Amino acid sequence: MNNWKHNHILDLSTFSLDDYQTVLELTTRFKDVHKSSSRKLPALQGRLITNLFFEPSTRTRTSFELAAKRLSADVQNFSVSASSLSKGETPLDTILTYISMGADILIIRHESTNVPADLANYVDKNNINTSILNAGDGYHSHPSQGLLDLYTLATFFNPSEPSTNSLINKRITIVGDILHSRVARSNLWSLTACGADVTLCGPSSLLPNEFIDFVLNPPPGQKIDPINKRGSISIERSLKHALKNADAVMTLRLQKERMKQNMLTDLETYHETYGITHQSLKWCEKKVPVLHPGPVNRGIEISSQLVEDNSINLISKQVENGIPTRMALLYLLGLNKNN
Repeated sequence: MNNWKHNHILDLSTFSLDDYQTVLELTTRFKDVHKSSSRKLPALQGRLITNLFFEPSTRTRTSFELAAKRLSADVQNFSVSASSLSKGETPLDTILTYISMGADILIIRHESTNVPADLANYVDKNNINTSILNAGDGYHSHPSQGLLDLYTLATFFNPSEPSTNSLINKRITIVGDILHSRVARSNLWSLTACGADVTLCGPSSLLPNEFIDFVLNPPPGQKIDPINKRGSISIERSLKHALKNADAVMTLRLQKERMKQNMLTDLETYHETYGITHQSLKWCEKKVPVLHPGPVNRGIEISSQLVEDNSINLISKQVENGIPTRMALLYLLGLNKNN
């Protein structure tokens, strides 16, 4: 693991194939530990990890907390309702307070884009030995979700040895609210990096044509793309055409809380047009797995019957894989503290 060079984990656009492979291998190892009788490792004993979630979260916050505890770290959980934000304190001052308390790793979720990146720049500029892990910022990025989705798919395609090679030439269809989804953006970086061809599907109001060029240029401030050859991105407005020959399907929640205007007039029509059901999956012409990052709006982006069909959906596997994936990320950031 000595080739790990990231002091922060902010965006998967900076990940190389070796980075992805390192995370996948570690996740497998930690998943095996999770299944064993001894569920705790001393890897981060004495480290302080702080969960700073300025947005509501169930799966991400809880799995990060469990991941940290299984690595024997000390854990602090920030609560907006019990904080001084109501007294006028700024989020930055709140975060700096936890840094002053000696946090080794700050896990940050915020509704505004680039808050974790801005904080990472601040700690680097001031030589503060704290790592920042982005748990979701605005529309921008959700790296741990992208990595656990990658691991879930790699394990499905190659159960004995999930790796970056498991995704080469696989056709992955992502359906729904791409525009407002940080999960979709992280998956576009990770899946194309591993050689998958991604088809995006949704109405133009939720899937602008510009997404076809999403991975062609590194984000501002990033000089190069660490991936020499990525898989492709295509856009289909027809769900039937998008599902044809797909090897896996991911459907996304409508991000109604992030929509600045009402972009859909009829949820029933949306479900009829873009909802993933047992019936619509017949267009794949073979049995394929279905993923959903949660929380699920039953009867809108996915049918209730499909949510409960664990022979097809991998939703529970995504939740299960979240813990060892986040253990891997915390371990790698903690490893930097020992160097």
